[in-house]
This record gives sequence, structure tokens and C-alpha cells, in this order.
Amino acid sequence: MVLTGGFAAVEALGGWFTGSLALLGDAGHMASDAAALALAWVGAWIAHKPANARHSFGFLRAEVLVALINALLMLAVVAAIVYEAIERLQSPQAVAASGVMLIAFVGLVINLIVAVHLHRGQHTINHRAALLHVMGDLLGSVAALTAGVVIYFTDWYLIDPILSIFISVLILVSTLRLLREVVHMLMEGVPGHLDIDIIRQDLLKVPEVEGVHHLRVWSLSSEVTALSAHVVVNDKSEWPMILETMRHILHEHFAIQHVILQPEFNHTGKQDAEGCWLTEKPGEQNQVGIDDHA
Repeated sequence: MVLTGGFAAVEALGGWFTGSLALLGDAGHMASDAAALALAWVGAWIAHKPANARHSFGFLRAEVLVALINALLMLAVVAAIVYEAIERLQSPQAVAASGVMLIAFVGLVINLIVAVHLHRGQHTINHRAALLHVMGDLLGSVAALTAGVVIYFTDWYLIDPILSIFISVLILVSTLRLLREVVHMLMEGVPGHLDIDIIRQDLLKVPEVEGVHHLRVWSLSSEVTALSAHVVVNDKSEWPMILETMRHILHEHFAIQHVILQPEFNHTGKQDAEGCWLTEKPGEQNQVGIDDHA
């Protein structure tokens, strides 16, 4: 983080003196990288704080919020670079190619080191957002180096803003993909690797289970998935065994860590408007099986 932030300042000065938009853009990427890495660290720290009376699920969503901030920050950087690139296309400026190549090469090496370090770490959505920043910066260094070489041999200054726009478009596509995933998690959508119909079918295979409804699956974070459901069973004496079997299926087959199952016994009571079986003696049969981050 310190290395990235420090070199961003050096690259910004280099871009200013050489007149290279690609270098200035790369400096902007690296500055946002430093902020992204700091935010990722803070998000990971907050996410590991235990649950309390005000936040019963804990702070796992902190990493998702940080990923959202990082994605929005990247969109702002891309917009600024594209705007300046359009200005440069209309009024090309001379660029000191040798200085651009030297600074871009050093930046490329630094970005490679940071990218490898992040790639070997955790693969949460928070870390992926930080890695997206670094990969964007890596592409920016490649663009700046390429622009420097082309200008050095051809004096074609338009290559500088053209490559800046091209790299910005690539970063934009990745950022929008990440942003869509973040919004999906915040809207408590079903995780992309899970099929709710397959989960229902597996639960219905458990003996003595007559039905599964009000099935909800969502992500608390990129590493913790939660599920809740109402389970209709024939014999309430079998519920402990059914609960344990379902927990095992959900853990082992679908990697769902947080499980909430409510049994409904259809031989007594009546159904409500939503199809839930109600017991005639309140509190006798509405038991809930909870597996909290087991």
C-alpha cells in the first residue's frame, strides 16, 4: 500500500513533466489502488468483528460495502481519464518518450509485485475489488510503456490518448461486472454458484419430509452463505434426525454455513394463507433448528 501510494506520486510528477496522459492515468490508477488496498484492509478487519445486539449477523457485509466503494472509485478514475483523453485527441501534445518509458517500466514491475501478492491472498469479493484496481494499474503501465515506445520511434503523439481510452474501456467492463455482483449480494440474491431448485430437490429426498417452502438463500459475504426454509414433516419425533440430515446436506453439498430451518407438522393444525401449517397449541411445534456458522 505504501509502495503503491509512493510511486503514484512519482508517476504523477513524471506524467506532468513528460506530458504523458498515459502516465498521468496510471498515476491516478495507482493512487486509487493505494486507497483500494487501505479500504480492503479496513473492510477485512471490520468483517471479522463479532456479532452484537445491534448487528446480529455480525459485520460480514463490510467487505461487500468496501467492494462497492472501490468499484465506484474505479468508475470515477475511468471517467476522468477518458475525459482527458478526448481533450488530448482534439489537441495533441508532445510527450517526452524516454522519460515515459523509464517511469512506466518501473511502475510495471511494482504493479506486478502487488498483483502477485494479492492473487496469492484470499479470494473474497473485497480482495477481488482491490485486485481489479491493481490489474487496471498494470494495464495502465503497459499502455504507458507502449505509448512511450511508439512515440520514441514515430513521434505519433495520438497513441497516448488512444491507448488510454482503450485501457479504460477494458477496466470499465471488469468494473461493471464486479459492480453487478456487489449489487446482487446487497439485494440478497441467490449466489451464482447455487441453484435453489436443486437445493430444494435434495432436501425433499430426506425421509419423512413432505415439503419445503419459503426457501431463501443469500450471501452474508463472499465466503459465508445463509439459508432459511420451512420444512413440512410427517412425524415431529423425527425432526432432530431430519434437522441433522439437512444440515449435513447443506454443509457438505452446497457449502452453506448458516442454516435456519423451521419445521411444520401437517397432521395437526391448519394451513395459513401462505401455506404454512399452524399448530393448534402455540409453541408446541413451531421449533426452529439453527446452525449459526457451524
